Amino acid sequence: MPRLVQLKEERINKLKRIKKAGIDPYPALSHRDTFIQDFLARFDQLEESKKEVTLSGRIKSIRAHGAIAFCDIEDQAGKVQFFLSGNYTKQFEFFLSILDEGDIIEAVGEAYRSKTGEKSVKTRELRILTKTVRPLPSKWYGVKDREERYRKRYLDLIFNPNVKERFIKTARILKELRSYLDDNGFLEVKTPILQPLAGGALAKPFSTHLNALDIDLFLRIAPELYLKRLIVGGYEKIYELGEVFRNEGIDRDHNPEFQMLELYWAYQDWEELMRFTEKWLCAVAKATSYKLPACAEASAGRQATSFERKEFEALFREYTGLDYEKTDEKKLLDFGKKQKLIINRKLSKGKIADEIFKKIVRPQLQNPTFVTKLPLDISPFAKRLEDEPTKTARFILYIKGLELVNGFSELNDPQDQEERFKMQQEMKKRGDEEITEYDKDYIEALEYGMPPTAGLGLGVTRLIMLLTGAPSVREATLFPLMKRKE
Repeated sequence: MPRLVQLKEERINKLKRIKKAGIDPYPALSHRDTFIQDFLARFDQLEESKKEVTLSGRIKSIRAHGAIAFCDIEDQAGKVQFFLSGNYTKQFEFFLSILDEGDIIEAVGEAYRSKTGEKSVKTRELRILTKTVRPLPSKWYGVKDREERYRKRYLDLIFNPNVKERFIKTARILKELRSYLDDNGFLEVKTPILQPLAGGALAKPFSTHLNALDIDLFLRIAPELYLKRLIVGGYEKIYELGEVFRNEGIDRDHNPEFQMLELYWAYQDWEELMRFTEKWLCAVAKATSYKLPACAEASAGRQATSFERKEFEALFREYTGLDYEKTDEKKLLDFGKKQKLIINRKLSKGKIADEIFKKIVRPQLQNPTFVTKLPLDISPFAKRLEDEPTKTARFILYIKGLELVNGFSELNDPQDQEERFKMQQEMKKRGDEEITEYDKDYIEALEYGMPPTAGLGLGVTRLIMLLTGAPSVREATLFPLMKRKE
């Protein structure tokens, strides 16, 4: 008989014994009145007062020594030792015979120091809350079993406290992102996830069909165009934090589903938005105990703005040796081929250069850097620069090689926006699948008038990756999409 099957049968037999004893192995309610972390923090006071507490958690280990036993119990925030004794603990022998590692139990007892001085719970009464029928893995292999960790994240959280802590910190990051915006007068809103057109970003969408209305729909690649409709409607400072979906590759920086925060600020421009972005991210980093050196410099007053600012073309020239303005598509493709980059030959000049930039330049941008003045054909919603009409009032913030924020002065000229849409359709005909669709309704909204506005999109999952030290987006995602097992 396979070992796992045998162990499950043994647990199922224990389950039958529990039920036969008239005990519900899966009660609906726990009577816990103290968390383990609080118990340990107040241990001296509880030890002196002899006051009983009720704690609950999962058994991580059991060590029996004749008429006494020790159980290590863990809840979300802490771990403590339960001391059990045949002379003190009710139904000692019964519980010792039916409990296993992984079971979830409740104990009533008082603060007690073991002979080795370990803070413990002298357990007077035990109660089973959940009897497990499948044994926990006896050994967890960590990095070697990375795929299993993703597939069975619940086991990953049980065995790896650092992973659990990462997602606790994630919740704090989300709270601080919102809190800073709320305190600065921004209003959180919600826009559709199912959209009739996939717009607001250069990405390939997921498609679906709504039977009730017999229409094709797309999972949103960005909330941008709906948020700007709200600016037309009179809101001046808004943001949305939610999921977006892009039918793209999976690697260190990309997952098909990820969290994005977009904000729009009427009567402001990209310059002010860059200043705001730096203060915002530095505040979030400080609140979550992550130290960005550039933020420390700014707070020390060494310089007004600590994040570097470099133009796209200057960086492109520095790391490729090519002058973007004087280089055509063929020369860019030839350069990409020499660098062994796979680039669709049907892309526009700006798209080809952007692919080269991502592979060659982006990894060099370790310190916080605003890359500014991006080409027009890869910036369909950004205003042109008045003195440099082939470039846009757009920036991308890179930190440690991660593309973190994309922001710009929003294009609010309906005729210019219509021409940009048409340009995107021409690019689609050439074979570019990552284009933004022509949105007639959005053009109509702009015709009613949108004030000067600055907007940005923040890759929240990437920020979490950065602030928690996760080596990949998948490590910063609780349940990353996995290929189905055979």
